Amino acid sequence: MSRRGRPPRREDAAGPTPERLARGDVGRLAQAIADEDGRPARPYRSVDTLARLLRNGTISPAMRQAADDFRVQFARAALDPLRAPDLRRSPDAQRFLEPGEQQEEARKRVWRALQALGGIASPAGSCCWHVVGCEWSVRQWAQRQGWGGRAVSEESAVGVLVGALGVLQALYGL
Repeated sequence: MSRRGRPPRREDAAGPTPERLARGDVGRLAQAIADEDGRPARPYRSVDTLARLLRNGTISPAMRQAADDFRVQFARAALDPLRAPDLRRSPDAQRFLEPGEQQEEARKRVWRALQALGGIASPAGSCCWHVVGCEWSVRQWAQRQGWGGRAVSEESAVGVLVGALGVLQALYGL
């Protein structure tokens, strides 16, 4: 005990708060990285849905790669609704510039992937759009989006995601 009657502080006691732990899976980085002062540190970080599914053996590494490929195309296509204001807009003319070639090509690839999944309104397409593209958790998609506006169980949502990733894996030839 310290002079103030508190137990001595352990290094692992400085981890995530109970409130943060209640919001999802959190773990330490596997390797040390440099902190803002250049010293080695192993901070805590949130474990994303796909990493958790891969770690549990629910999806294969090829399915994870397919999800990563889709996520990269989704980001290139600038389809995520949470982003900075559009800087292509000219302040003087108040007009929008056309998307670049890379962005257009990425949008076409995302569209082809969604068509292979049955379209954006299908369970697989909606799940892939929100969970892989927008990086929602499976629980968020199951509760907020679901299928046909109705919530689905988290177990069913994981099944939908696994099926969608299998289709993407075949589409991308992985």
